[in-house]
Amino acid sequence: MSRANPLWGAPRIHGELLKLGLTVSQATVSKYMLRPRRPPSQAWRTFLKNPAKDLIALDFFTVPTATFRVLFVLVVLSHRRRRLVHFNVTEHPTAEWTARQLIEGCGQDESPRHMIRDRDQVYGERFSRQARLLDIREAVIAPRSPWQNAYAERVIGSIRRECLDHVVVVGERHLLGILSKYVDYYNGTRTHLSLAKDAPESRSVQPPSQGRVVEVPRVGGLHHEYLRRAV
Repeated sequence: MSRANPLWGAPRIHGELLKLGLTVSQATVSKYMLRPRRPPSQAWRTFLKNPAKDLIALDFFTVPTATFRVLFVLVVLSHRRRRLVHFNVTEHPTAEWTARQLIEGCGQDESPRHMIRDRDQVYGERFSRQARLLDIREAVIAPRSPWQNAYAERVIGSIRRECLDHVVVVGERHLLGILSKYVDYYNGTRTHLSLAKDAPESRSVQPPSQGRVVEVPRVGGLHHEYLRRAV
């Protein structure tokens, strides 16, 4: 796993082993991992201590393309299980476009009562009006204080480090395809420290009795999923 997934640290590999029913300490995993030639990315250690199960966070980040365009990505993250409930890409974000994304991100499966966002002017009155129609209370962070929206900042950092830093984006459709694969992997496969090394969409533990371990490439081979399959 360490060789096939050079972007993974000991906690991620340990989480995968637990899902395969293999009991081993994280210290042992760390001891036998392949050592990277460059220092790992610094971990984000600032977490919100808000237990609300009906809280979402929104944030934008930019992605340059091979043709020197700049695309804007909006992510909507649920605090309940750290699940990415919605994302979309545009070259020209507007308050109307962002308001539509809020509707799509708060569908039948989500019923948030509170929302964290920054003070970017792209949200605007049209966005705030849509939030009120959905009965969502906005919590706007202080100026130049991204740490107040730490979960969204952390997931954006994960998207960059684990995906976008390793690909060249051609255009909007290409970026949507890449992010779709990563979000599917992030929600359904990737283990998280804050979830006791489970995935946002909970993964069952597969004991050795279910068969041998097989490696399934995810996100174009940047990451892998490990499953047990009967011979």
